[in-house]
Amino acid sequence: MSAIDDFLARFPQDVQDTIRMIWGALGSDEQNHFLSLISAFPSDASLIKGLIKLSTSQVRQTFGRKHDVAILGPANVGKSTLYNQLVRSKQDSAAVGPLPGTTRETRQADAGLFMVVDTPGTDAVGNLGEQEHALALKAAEEADFLVLVYDAIQGVKRTEQELFHELAALKKPFVVLLNKIDLVNRKELNSVISQAAANLGLKPEQVIPVGAKDGKNLAQVLLAIAATEPEMVAALGQALPEYRWQLAWRSIVRAASISAAIALAPLPVIDFIPLVITQSIMVLGIARIYNYRITPQRATELVTTFGLGFLARSIFQELAKLEGIPGWLLAAAIASSTTVVMGYASIQWFEKGQKLSSAAISRLTRGLTASMLDTLKSLGKRKPSRQELEARIAQSLQESPLAESPKPLDDQSG
Repeated sequence: MSAIDDFLARFPQDVQDTIRMIWGALGSDEQNHFLSLISAFPSDASLIKGLIKLSTSQVRQTFGRKHDVAILGPANVGKSTLYNQLVRSKQDSAAVGPLPGTTRETRQADAGLFMVVDTPGTDAVGNLGEQEHALALKAAEEADFLVLVYDAIQGVKRTEQELFHELAALKKPFVVLLNKIDLVNRKELNSVISQAAANLGLKPEQVIPVGAKDGKNLAQVLLAIAATEPEMVAALGQALPEYRWQLAWRSIVRAASISAAIALAPLPVIDFIPLVITQSIMVLGIARIYNYRITPQRATELVTTFGLGFLARSIFQELAKLEGIPGWLLAAAIASSTTVVMGYASIQWFEKGQKLSSAAISRLTRGLTASMLDTLKSLGKRKPSRQELEARIAQSLQESPLAESPKPLDDQSG
């Protein structure tokens, strides 16, 4: 089975036929872009949003009117929560709440690649329920793509089966989501998905389990939407390689901030194991962005191979001799700096197959440590909270020239 066949298997049969027609109309270059996108698309929700934000200008240049994507389903299944994950501006966010019927009207906003429409629940009774059902159905009729959302805890009831058939009859491309999977016992998850699929007459792989609250599996939803629009696929496929550094930098910033907080422990920097774990997770995320196959074990081996733990201890011992630098500040600067260098070194490995020399690693780490010390000195000698330190490190790195390009590190590494 080819990569495109594997991807299409997640859609209902009618939708597969539609996407196959679109796929056949694409040129070979665009097909290759899309297949690359399937394997390399980041799974982290914040990275996905970053890619969409960065590629929006390309989408606008490629085609004019954005397609409308309508989110539909019973009340209180998490439609508005998913909507809020997709919209670009917080000002466009919809109100969410535990009580059914929070959304009474349709609401539309820019999601970067497309326009997303939030709709009322379709299962309310009475005159008001009929009005909301009519509003949702009207949005579905006007949309280019439908996202059908069901509740993993409540399952798919008979009335919800009727909704599915009503929307499928519109002959629009659609995808089915089972939300709130974080509330399902892990041992029962496959059974819950299978039962929901059976109730809708689908195969289990044609129901995407998601956690709208934290963006879990949001990548699959976005790829499903993009698959029905060739220009969108081309724009995303073009954007991914172009913006890989910016996406990877987000992972590096997050890991560096966590590493600095770890260094607040009573034995700064010496407590190396948590740093290895943090940096290994970062390396795994970066590998995904650069379409490099790597196992968690191999990521840990890569982290230890570069020898940054030993270098961190050496720099700490050297600088600890200087007066006026609190141990926590020194440890935080070194921990965050070594994490940034580890991220950069892994990118060189994934992208070019090159391993940075020990001299280059030492030069980069010492330079970044000095810069980070200057940044953190404004905190004074008072030991900050973990949250305060993480925020300061993140802000400093996000405002760094490195957020746009690795060139400063390229120049220093020689």
